[in-house]
Amino acid sequence: MNTQKTPTPSTAQAQSPMGEAWRMFRRDHAAMAGLLVLMLVLIAGLAGPYVYSGDPFEMVWAPFTTPGTDGFVLGTDYLGRDLLVMLIHGARVSIAIGLSAAFLTVVIGITVGALAGFYRGWVEELLMRLTEFFQVLPTLLFSMVIVALFGASLPMITLAIGIVSWPPVARITRAEFMRIRELEYVTAARACGVSNVKIILQVILPNALPPIIVQAALMVGSAILFEAGLSFLGLTDPNVVSWGQIIGSNRQYILDSSYTVTIPGLAIFVTVLAISLVGDGLNDALNPKLRKR
Repeated sequence: MNTQKTPTPSTAQAQSPMGEAWRMFRRDHAAMAGLLVLMLVLIAGLAGPYVYSGDPFEMVWAPFTTPGTDGFVLGTDYLGRDLLVMLIHGARVSIAIGLSAAFLTVVIGITVGALAGFYRGWVEELLMRLTEFFQVLPTLLFSMVIVALFGASLPMITLAIGIVSWPPVARITRAEFMRIRELEYVTAARACGVSNVKIILQVILPNALPPIIVQAALMVGSAILFEAGLSFLGLTDPNVVSWGQIIGSNRQYILDSSYTVTIPGLAIFVTVLAISLVGDGLNDALNPKLRKR
């Protein structure tokens, strides 16, 4: 009689690195709380305009109506616009720019870091000098110059943030490629005649992704802060509402009606904090050494 037991789904999951990483992530209560907050922000940005409809630029009531008065949950700003409607629409813009700019940052950083770490020699020297050049530039000032020269549209803001933010990703990617390219399975793939492009994309990059994913998650929060800073200074598309733009347009009334600045500022703070918590959780979950603790 065959007494061999069929592996249960939980046993199969335990053998999966991603399943193990997910269980490690779930044990981190702070990371799970951050993930919940991010999901709420995303839901508010995507579904909010359909649940609580309104034009964020429409003057609907008297200016500086305090929160909870006359049916306005978060009050109105200096022009009498509904602050809750502006906050919901601003979530879309801020999150969209954060994700898009982080994606662009990761693409540039991986490209530069992978080429520098794999080919070494003059290629590494040239790309690392380029990385150092962008790293020493004052990032906010450089992004302001780009937006001021080429226009304050959302694509240009995203491009400006991506251009100034990629050096940390490039350095992490280079370090991982330099470490992995000397391992035996890479040497075996090279001995089998696998092309350099396939080694980079199919052999080394998948194994170098965990720290890059963590850095990419943190870059989303950094991009949201960048966008808020540019919007606060007026370098934003005037036809859209973002959290930074709400703060910037109401900043001169901060002493009289502080809620018009405090509420969107708290939205930025909570969102970036949640992203940081998720990034820390990913770092613990994707790091094999930390998973063994």
